Amino acid sequence: MVRADLAKVEEELARQSGSGIEPVAEIARYLQSGGGKRLRPALHLLAAKFAGYEGPAAIRLGAVLELIHAATLMHDDVIDSADTRRGRPSTNLRWGNSMTVLAGDWLYMQSFRIALAERNLRILDVLIGLTQAMVEGELLQLTRLGRADVTEEEALDLSRRKTARLFEVCLELGALLGGLGESEAGRMSRYGLNLGLAFQIVDDLLDFTADPERLGKPVVNDLREGKVTLPLVYALAAGGAEARRRVETVLREKGFVSVRPEEIVALVRESGAAERTRARAGEFAAEASRCLEPFPDSIYKRALEAVPQFVLNRDY
Repeated sequence: MVRADLAKVEEELARQSGSGIEPVAEIARYLQSGGGKRLRPALHLLAAKFAGYEGPAAIRLGAVLELIHAATLMHDDVIDSADTRRGRPSTNLRWGNSMTVLAGDWLYMQSFRIALAERNLRILDVLIGLTQAMVEGELLQLTRLGRADVTEEEALDLSRRKTARLFEVCLELGALLGGLGESEAGRMSRYGLNLGLAFQIVDDLLDFTADPERLGKPVVNDLREGKVTLPLVYALAAGGAEARRRVETVLREKGFVSVRPEEIVALVRESGAAERTRARAGEFAAEASRCLEPFPDSIYKRALEAVPQFVLNRDY
């Protein structure tokens, strides 16, 4: 349905990434060769077609969204001192923190350069709001590192800023290209936001339940990095003093020294936190689906309706 257009997005990514100096181009080629689901540009392309737009701007903006996503991952890996990304050495491990941060900055600027060529201030306004929200999310996360008292709302707020806003913008830009009215565009944006929340909540759960080889990184990695995500918030609420002692020990020791990862995984599973987390993701996925109900039937609507279930059922 959008496969041909996704291939054009890949071509645009290669062209734009390769237009920088060689260190940036080398890192960009490495990132592109690592694959990835390309879910965000695919959603944007579907949204544009759903809204009735067929044209090259959707390809260019699909590349913009993927470049922003890639830049964010590079900066995240530096901040988190990550070693792996999608089962391969992370860019910061291969090229060092300084080179990775600067290359990420270049990708951000290149994405805005492409967007600027559309000569549409609304597009720039949306993208600026997105990047602000993502940076704010990263800053807020830094203030909460090592804390065991993170609340459900705080965890969801981080998911909203760091992940769901990008999903929202993928749909919002598609609606904008198609010229949808304010009410219809708002429903599309809410679909994206709720879908993004479901996606991140499942991602947080997979940190405790997935096969590390399929996940492409070690399990229980978030806690190792000092992050208490939604599954642990629920596990701590249900697990009592002993659960809190174990989690606080890992946070204090900044790794699994006195407490084994398997103990934390068992805590999430046995406390009912895994089921509660999956149910919460299901609520957001269901809300995303409801946002599409008023729209008339089309092949693109049916494709968008299938995505929430795909997000809920993924195992890596």
